[in-house]
Amino acid sequence: MNYIGETIEHEILEKHILAGKIARKAQKKALELLKPGTKLLEIAQKIEDFIIKEKGFPAWPVNLSINQDAAHDTPAWQDERILGKEDLVKVDIGVSVEGYLADSAFSFNASGQWNKLIQTSEKALQTALETVKIGMLVGEIGKVIEAEIKSAGFNPVENLMGHGLGQYNQHVPPSIPNIAKIGGAKIEEEKAYAIEPFVSTGKGYVSEASGAEIFQENEVRNVRSAQARKILEHVIEKYQGLPFAERWIEQELKLGDFSRKTGLKELLQAKCIRAFPVLREQKGIYVAQSENSFIIHGGETIILVK
Repeated sequence: MNYIGETIEHEILEKHILAGKIARKAQKKALELLKPGTKLLEIAQKIEDFIIKEKGFPAWPVNLSINQDAAHDTPAWQDERILGKEDLVKVDIGVSVEGYLADSAFSFNASGQWNKLIQTSEKALQTALETVKIGMLVGEIGKVIEAEIKSAGFNPVENLMGHGLGQYNQHVPPSIPNIAKIGGAKIEEEKAYAIEPFVSTGKGYVSEASGAEIFQENEVRNVRSAQARKILEHVIEKYQGLPFAERWIEQELKLGDFSRKTGLKELLQAKCIRAFPVLREQKGIYVAQSENSFIIHGGETIILVK
């Protein structure tokens, strides 16, 4: 961020706030779309299109992570999966306004079976947001989140964390844990943060699944094939360092399955891009997530998505 003295520039703050307003509208749009029997691909695309219509840009592909999948699941190109009535879906939406971000997530289950789990994640988030103050150690935020979740009989996901938000960078230090930790960084004024409690019916630990649909520019290097070069040039210009979906590449470049997949594979091998595998709890476990972003400005905590 840019500063005037020790105060965030007014126009930068306003861009964060605008991103938050668009994210909130996108959440409301998502709730209209989350009907059992609807294709996940349709839901994600319509939310992303809505963000663009509202003069924002998707800061990453809309995540629709189901049941034991906690994060990083976005529909594939021509994905045929549908939302089931019993599914517990985490809807993670990010909005960019000239690179200044708002990060948000909520959980939804049409059957009502997982209301307590969802409400616990929401309460943990709200309690944490009410607690944050300048100089507070991030480990103390984790302590508040953990206590709220465990009092409801669930476990926080210990290896998923909140984080800072930078310009065109969705994850910057510090990490904000969902469990109590000693020490760590202090919350500072005029900086953007995201808090995201994940609540599990299991032990509270996720692992990477095989495969990925979300990628991000990592390092610009020379690559051999024309399709890899075309994808890399497009990624650099269009996304400016923010994550993107494989389906976006197909929609925008129309390379075809073989060229798209071999191009992405070459870029991964050259470490020009990195992948974000789905983060998954154990089979049969359910996970809920709630997330919001904030900036402490002039001594006031400004909640971005409201």
